[in-house]
Amino acid sequence: MEYKKQITGHTLIELGFRQGKWMKDAIEYINANQLEEEAMHSYLEQFKLPDPIELHKEAIPFAINIKAENELEEDNVAKVLGSMRTLMKTPTLVDGAVMPDACPAGPPGTIPVGGVVVAKNAIHPGMHSADICCSVMLTDFGKVDPKEILDAAHANTHFGPGGRDRNTQFRFPTALLEDFEGNYFLKDQQMIQGARAHLGTQGDGNHFLFVGKSKKTGNTMMVTHHGSRGPGARLYTKGMKIAERFRKDLSPETLKENAWIPFDTEEGQSYWEALQIIRDWTKLNHEVIHNSVAKTLDIEVENRFWNEHNFVFKDGDLFYHAKGATPLDKKFMPDITGPRLIPLNMSEPVLIVEGETTVNNLGFAPHGAGRNISRTQHRKSKTGTIEEIFKQETEGLDIRFFSKEIDITELPSAYKNAENVRNQMEEYGLGKVIDEVMPYGCIMAGDWQKNAPWRKKRSRKGKE
Repeated sequence: MEYKKQITGHTLIELGFRQGKWMKDAIEYINANQLEEEAMHSYLEQFKLPDPIELHKEAIPFAINIKAENELEEDNVAKVLGSMRTLMKTPTLVDGAVMPDACPAGPPGTIPVGGVVVAKNAIHPGMHSADICCSVMLTDFGKVDPKEILDAAHANTHFGPGGRDRNTQFRFPTALLEDFEGNYFLKDQQMIQGARAHLGTQGDGNHFLFVGKSKKTGNTMMVTHHGSRGPGARLYTKGMKIAERFRKDLSPETLKENAWIPFDTEEGQSYWEALQIIRDWTKLNHEVIHNSVAKTLDIEVENRFWNEHNFVFKDGDLFYHAKGATPLDKKFMPDITGPRLIPLNMSEPVLIVEGETTVNNLGFAPHGAGRNISRTQHRKSKTGTIEEIFKQETEGLDIRFFSKEIDITELPSAYKNAENVRNQMEEYGLGKVIDEVMPYGCIMAGDWQKNAPWRKKRSRKGKE
């Protein structure tokens, strides 16, 4: 009886095939059917991958809507533009722009905060980041005392880690739950439990609840700023894993942070759908906080509008990835109900803007003031006690930290000069200011880690 040599994974790798889940079934089929030479090669044709997609030899040109106003900003701008030039070699990209509030967000080649890039038939999870659909919502409460609004909001919102316990959770709409359960990326129970618990929470970092008065009408307005919390972070993690799988097969030269999911795949379609569901959840996350304030004070809402500034927007086969950039063009927001919002810092007004799409803005505006230096650098640059710094920078304002611990890295001096950002918005045609919400006060998470449970536990052990 003639012995037939069994093929193995090494055989297929030597033939030029890349290792993958398909190999096990293919090897079993070839050996079971004793395929040899021409018959085996004919069968394996279906598993051949296309030639790797190479990076653009030269960076795709992008619009620069930023300039350094001082020596500190020169370093920031240089890093932003350097990162963009590396980023714009990614093979899917066809256009891009940088906003005045731009600052680096990772190693060279990572999309900066304040960056917009346009990809063809591709979604790049790393270009919307873990804080998917970070967004701002405004509610006009009319002539109500701003302190009443801030007090009611303080009693109803939630900052810091974790979510709400069962007794304080908001109702999760049945239709939205069905959307989660029907999507490949969102249907696991941990995701759904997180979506329930995090509804009505605002996280930490630069997220805030701001109260002020309209410069135009004198009405009291509340603005919230936060993203998709745990559900968005989990979707991002899943998306990056899928994108990395495609990167290895399609374009190994592409940086891992710029991996993409082809839109015309099953994964691409499901991921796009998941992004829209997370968008709906995030909008609801704002609404329940705003509605709870209205209900607590038994007052009517006079107006409300919102916009995201950390998302992916589709126009035909083009996907606009806005990492900290505010959409001006109505085509990007199917549920548009008003102008856009651009917060600057806790001592500056929230800008209410509108604008048109131009060649250099690609339909976007800045999302805020941005940073020139890191939080750590900012802490080191300050002198005096935390209380002294806080008092000096927030005089005349009602500034509260949910954790009752001041976070000086969120004070006005931590951000770029607001006037410079506004001047560059005007210079580059990045939206027209039609009203301003003049600051009364705001709530932020504060330095919640100072008294975090794990710190207290370590402290107790140290004393034993």
